[in-house]
Amino acid sequence: MVRASNPSPTPERAQSTLRQADIEKRLPRSAPDALRFEPGVFVQQTAHAQGSAYIRGLTGQQTLLLFDGIRLNTSTYRQGPNQYFFLVDTAIIDSIEVVRGGGATAYGADALGGVLLVNPLRPSPREGVFPSLSLRGATADTEMGGRIQTHVSLGEKGRLLLGTGARRAGLLRSGGPIYSFVDGKPPAVPRFAEDGKTQLGTGFVENTADIRWEYAPSPNTLWTLASVGYWQSDAPRTDQCPPALARFDECLRYERQDRLLTYATWRHQTPKHAMHATLSWQHQYEQRRNDRPASFVLQRDKDSIETLGSSFTWTFPWRLGSLRVGADAYVDFIHSTSSLRFTDVGVERPLSRGQYVSGSSYVTSAAFASNQWEYKTLSLNTGLRLGWQYAYAPGETHSGSTAVNQSWWPWAAHVGAAWQLHPSLALLASVDRSFRAPNLDDLTARQRTGPGFQFENPHLKPETSSSAELGLRLRKNRLRAEVWGFATRLDGLLLRMPRGAEACPPQSPACLASNARYQLVNAQGASWLLGTEAMLRLSPLRPLSLQASLSWVWGDSPNPALQAASSSGPPAGPSSSPSSGPRRMPLSRVPPLHGTVEANWQFPFGLQLGGGFRWALRQTRLALNDFSDVRIPLGGTPGFAVVDLRASYRFKEKLLLALVLENVFNSAYRYHGSSINGPGRSLSFRVDLAAF
Repeated sequence: MVRASNPSPTPERAQSTLRQADIEKRLPRSAPDALRFEPGVFVQQTAHAQGSAYIRGLTGQQTLLLFDGIRLNTSTYRQGPNQYFFLVDTAIIDSIEVVRGGGATAYGADALGGVLLVNPLRPSPREGVFPSLSLRGATADTEMGGRIQTHVSLGEKGRLLLGTGARRAGLLRSGGPIYSFVDGKPPAVPRFAEDGKTQLGTGFVENTADIRWEYAPSPNTLWTLASVGYWQSDAPRTDQCPPALARFDECLRYERQDRLLTYATWRHQTPKHAMHATLSWQHQYEQRRNDRPASFVLQRDKDSIETLGSSFTWTFPWRLGSLRVGADAYVDFIHSTSSLRFTDVGVERPLSRGQYVSGSSYVTSAAFASNQWEYKTLSLNTGLRLGWQYAYAPGETHSGSTAVNQSWWPWAAHVGAAWQLHPSLALLASVDRSFRAPNLDDLTARQRTGPGFQFENPHLKPETSSSAELGLRLRKNRLRAEVWGFATRLDGLLLRMPRGAEACPPQSPACLASNARYQLVNAQGASWLLGTEAMLRLSPLRPLSLQASLSWVWGDSPNPALQAASSSGPPAGPSSSPSSGPRRMPLSRVPPLHGTVEANWQFPFGLQLGGGFRWALRQTRLALNDFSDVRIPLGGTPGFAVVDLRASYRFKEKLLLALVLENVFNSAYRYHGSSINGPGRSLSFRVDLAAF
């Protein structure tokens, strides 16, 4: 059978896999939420309808998302956490493979911190038509939703999967506010309803639809045509709804947040050869609305990104092992508009540019080769990727937007080894160089961020990571254990430089109105991430399984306030004087020491009972821009410990009943850098009915 999924990580990589069975037990609210128990992963939430996974201290545009082998990252992914992994529906996920550490050689640009490989559900191989219904809900946000899907066999060679779903979530009730351990005060966001627990600026509506057709003319060949759509609406950005220190009725919300991915793939696989070709089209659309009633102003922004993609890989044996060669290319086309409506007079005026400059485009392309060689107890994997990236943005006079016409020829390389010291013990090591060229968001965007308003810098250079990792992997009977240590050097890392109000570009009133303003600059000097990860899976008794993880990351970088001011304007504030302040500072929003524990008891008649325990220590190591970030309490984010209880019952493939009692002790907690607190004590449920 031809394997239809992302390319698998090589044996020496630090990796873990989340499966559909894990989603059924944990009942996550989103794809990012599903990763909370994976080693080396920390999930931040800027809003109830957003989530971003930190992998080894990096997230957003510095991690890579692949769906069925197709690149989801576009040139508008912003620095720091973003919402785009939330736009992958958990109901269509068969598994998520998490590759920790630099992965640009095998998977493409942006993979400085790691890669998330999403493998979608495939049609059932059974003959006939098999409809199914799934319902889910949660009391913390009065969530209600469901999905209908149908598996259809089309003769002996064709199969079809059709699905559609919808969900509505209301205001999210937490265990209450968290408090600074410095002054005892809560952070400025979120704001709470009168009960002191319900968080304002939360809730969302989503609709999904997908179709997947597979045709296998022979056992070695598989054609796939698929389309996956996600449409989100009425989703406030919690830290801006209302903003800190603003009136209660000000709000920035995503009126629409859409993604439609359509693609065709061809796979041919024999015992020795494997070929894979893909053509894809992705449409991403955002419509944001910012209401400021006291000023009688409503601003609406619309961004549309069209991405055409293609890739080809060929794996075959040769004298030195198994060789994999290929090439890929993705082209983004940007359309962006912005307008101001003066509500007191009913007049609407278009601005000369949107968050981006319309007519911009971006190319990400590369050719690559990797080789896997095995000799007795040693496996060696090497690879090289040569890329070409090109950014274009037209100039715009009225807004003072500088034209961008830049190209880069970055390269990535990887060498890894797995040495089987004993049948149950392996020593793993790798050295990696990965790259990320500045994208259109870095070079041209004007936008609100957690720390303040950020505007463009058209003179940025690429970021690169050079990392080394060493691990031990133990697999013996019912025991699985891993421990890893890593060090990553980041050169040219993009950091937020504080700027004064006089540096604000023309036609950007939000910049002047902001309490803090920033511009991205390349760090002058090396930044570092050091860390360790450990994972344990144990089945002391056949019905009982235990799993635990532990992760720690430490990061620092040159102090951006000490860098010479560019022509865009001087740094702002006394701490940013070139003659004062520490030479190095912590990297922004690096997760604290954290870990998880899970237990599950499987009864022979389909019943499962279990629980989960999540914890994190306080994070007091703050970057320069973290001090103006209203999401972080004064002095840092307090630690937390949360207990969940789980129960599920499955009857063959016809019925699934699952319950999760979340946050049993109703703790008030927040993941570092988030705008919202985690749900308070609540009940989540899922019911699946299938005609199998």
